[in-house]
Amino acid sequence: MAVPFAHIANAALRARLRGQLLSVAASAHSLAALAALLDPDRVADAMGLFPVGVNGYSQFFALYVGVRLATAGLALLAARQGDQPILGDLAALFILAQPLGRLVAAFAIGLPQGLLFVVSGFELAVGLALIGLRPQGRFLSIRPSP
Repeated sequence: MAVPFAHIANAALRARLRGQLLSVAASAHSLAALAALLDPDRVADAMGLFPVGVNGYSQFFALYVGVRLATAGLALLAARQGDQPILGDLAALFILAQPLGRLVAAFAIGLPQGLLFVVSGFELAVGLALIGLRPQGRFLSIRPSP
């Protein structure tokens, strides 16, 4: 069975765009982690957090440095290993987990405000774009379909 040339070109374009978006996401998460590492009080204030004591700062660094760097690393690995779409799917899920958590919180306390609302919009857009640019095949499968 012959694969049409248009399908091959479309698949190559989708793969290139997905790889570029993953690289941008990796850079953004790395820079966010660096900002949190260099000036935790300013980042915490911008996010509406007030870390208190050793445990408060430990939790802040775990989430805003550790998880951000893990997400950046996964996105970078996915961008370089384009033949393994599950890595990009997992990066998209990590990115989408943040606005999803904020949506759950919205039912109890309301939507985020200010900068955090904008950040949530970007996270949602990037995560959904990564899923939309996925190579043909089942979501969270190891290989794309031929």
